[in-house]
Amino acid sequence: MINRNSKILASIFCAFLASCGGTTAPVEKNDVKAMQLPPASKFDLSHWYLTVPLDENRDAVSDIYDVAELQTYSNSDFFYLDKDNHMVFASPNKAATERTSTNTRSELRYMIRGTDQAIAEGAPANNFALADNQHASQYAALGGKLEATLHVDHVPQTAGYPNKPPAYSVVVGQVHSFQLDDDKQIPGFGWGNEPLKISYKKWPNHKNGSVFWAYERNLATDDPNRIDIAYSVWGNNWDDASDPGVNGIALGEEFSYTVNIYKNIMYLEFTSANHDTVNYQINLADNTDVNGEVDPADYVFGYKDETMYFKAGAYNQCSTKTGDPSWRYPACPGTGDWETDVANGDYTKVTFSKLLVSAATPE
Repeated sequence: MINRNSKILASIFCAFLASCGGTTAPVEKNDVKAMQLPPASKFDLSHWYLTVPLDENRDAVSDIYDVAELQTYSNSDFFYLDKDNHMVFASPNKAATERTSTNTRSELRYMIRGTDQAIAEGAPANNFALADNQHASQYAALGGKLEATLHVDHVPQTAGYPNKPPAYSVVVGQVHSFQLDDDKQIPGFGWGNEPLKISYKKWPNHKNGSVFWAYERNLATDDPNRIDIAYSVWGNNWDDASDPGVNGIALGEEFSYTVNIYKNIMYLEFTSANHDTVNYQINLADNTDVNGEVDPADYVFGYKDETMYFKAGAYNQCSTKTGDPSWRYPACPGTGDWETDVANGDYTKVTFSKLLVSAATPE
């Protein structure tokens, strides 16, 4: 496992240098079944690292398996191949989390550098940018394309605050910007916000759930306008408690998404065998929304100068954090014991049959 805190610190001091180094702790493979094939044997994971809801090295944050380690890694609870050789991600409500989140995850992060750890995680040479980024020439790529086919198998069934939008939901794909330490953040750079989160949500009393995506305004952490603006794909939006009926997506029902960031525009396409194809597009280099209208509350240049990367997997939105008035924390239950939490329905599980990253293409 790698110690992500040290890598983040290294990235801060060398965000624009390709020569920074990193260290890797010994590989831990105690949870790999002798006869179980790792997901990397069926999927190209040569440019991904994995975060799992474990803290086996006891550093108070979730464990990360870097690109090299991931080629032989699996976990029979949280990251494995099913009988169809599809890639399964699972995460309980209560477990180890990253230092900047109270949500657990079993999730991949795209690493353009592959196994070359001479390039820092947050360096431009390991990430992509928009065409109008003022340092665009230093990045490994301008934009990119993420394609996935998946089905959601389970979402948490209980929430202390069921009317908070993240309750009963899981994020299955992201575009993320790189987060620097607080003293390094400036307007439009380094806040670690998310121009895209693709989610699935199903209320426990409904047969079908909903697919939607959200854009987070690129604002400082303590800015009250830093909210996620959600857009419906199939079913309802994330704050609508009504039954989506036949317009929704059932657990186990396959769907696909394509995220194509070309120049400054993010093009989204959602497809499903049982539903109409849905498309969206948004300029990430300014503060116009998907309808082409200016959002005066957003940062005027959007994500123009941010360092960005793709993520995919199961990012559980049912935080167990309590006593916080924010819309972000639905106060979900959890014990921290996997078998108990599975029995109580306090976990999320997602299965991918396709996951590909490639260069951006013109639309």
